Amino acid sequence: MEIKSLKKISDYIWEIPAEDEMRVPGRIFASEGLVEELDDNVVNQIKNVACLPGIQQASIAMPDAHWGYGFPIGGVAAFDPDEGGVISMGGIGFDISCGVRTMRTGMSREEIQPDIDKLVNRLFAIVPAGVGSEGKIRLNPQQIDEVLISGAQWAISKGYGYKEDLRFIEEGGIMDGADPSKVSDMAKKRQFREVGTLGSGNHYLEIQYVAEVYDEEVSQVFGLYRDDVVVSVHCGSRALGHQIGTDYLKTLAEASRKYNIPIRERELVCAPINSPEGRKYFSAVCAGINCALANRQVISHLVREAFSDVVPKARISILYDVSHNTCKIEEHPVEGKLKKLYIHRKGSTRAFGPGRREIPEEYSSAGQPVLIGGTMGTCSYILVGTDTGMKHAFGSACHGAGRALSRTQAKKKWRGDVLLRELASKGIIIRAHSFSGAAEEAPGAYKDVTEVVDATHKAGLAKKVVMLKPMACIKG
Repeated sequence: MEIKSLKKISDYIWEIPAEDEMRVPGRIFASEGLVEELDDNVVNQIKNVACLPGIQQASIAMPDAHWGYGFPIGGVAAFDPDEGGVISMGGIGFDISCGVRTMRTGMSREEIQPDIDKLVNRLFAIVPAGVGSEGKIRLNPQQIDEVLISGAQWAISKGYGYKEDLRFIEEGGIMDGADPSKVSDMAKKRQFREVGTLGSGNHYLEIQYVAEVYDEEVSQVFGLYRDDVVVSVHCGSRALGHQIGTDYLKTLAEASRKYNIPIRERELVCAPINSPEGRKYFSAVCAGINCALANRQVISHLVREAFSDVVPKARISILYDVSHNTCKIEEHPVEGKLKKLYIHRKGSTRAFGPGRREIPEEYSSAGQPVLIGGTMGTCSYILVGTDTGMKHAFGSACHGAGRALSRTQAKKKWRGDVLLRELASKGIIIRAHSFSGAAEEAPGAYKDVTEVVDATHKAGLAKKVVMLKPMACIKG
């Protein structure tokens, strides 16, 4: 894009001045290089979001921002229900509560390496992955409702994990406000056999090790040290979340017309938060979040089983679990007044600073762990939330590298089987259910995650704590 059209606030903060029907300015957190790479469609989406009723402070884009449905992926927007604020499907997306869970193993890279092949094969065998993948859990309608109400707590009540896990999951493993009656029978039917499955696309299960430590004080708070092995899981609410999005596109389109809300892109359809349609959709989103939390909890149980079978010395504990496709009610100060706002994070991770009551007591003095997934051939990062991020972005940060090429473009450029051999030559084991799916997720199809994370760090949204490098990755 033409960088001269933006107002430079600092080297890592850029503003799109409010014009025409924009109620607030747009604000982009990125390096100059990342800004120059932005597609004009992303800028238009930032502007479109800025026109929505009740939006507060700014329409925000993270360093990994790229074109999405309605909202840019990497978009953040806060809405005040008392000022006619809306809830929008585009600000949440189809994969409701897609997120990352990182688990410590209590083992070093040196200890794991001799058994890595056997461990990966065992994980690949017992963690269902791929398009339409189904797990061993079979649920009836009553049981799926229990999942949608209780989230990870349901999973633990069924023996999939420990009560202690809940303290290290966003929302304590259960999102209040869920109402299964607001979720269609079709959405529930699609989930009956998908709890505890990884799915496809950019979802993964990765064995990683701590390659760099940037902040020793915070890394010790998080219980992370150089060469420690961790396991990260990236997935969401699977088919149920997608169906909720599909179902409510029509409902919210009708609501947009009913309440005379101008819509500039189909997926920006929305309803006032305090309207019957808005409350109904929010209840369905909360149910979708609980589905995702239960899903990652069951997968964590399967990870524990695999490690127990292969390296029984391992002790799997939850570092943290945080989502990046959500709408949540949070309190934030706006112009000196504490407000209860509905925060939309589309491809953006919650990144609360020190002292927030929502984060575990063990991390309170440091801030919330911020889990940033990279690509299967590069690296990932763990950051920590900051007071600056709370002030400028409602406690939000990037969620990953951000796509540079579409999936179709990636498949034209790379062959999955060749890619996997290249990664194997670098010592990274890949197990994929589809060569085509692997090609879609080629490291070169994404932006440079290190550049994205450095911009997040330098903008003050979150601070770098450790870098993780992959040892092995399981893809759908």
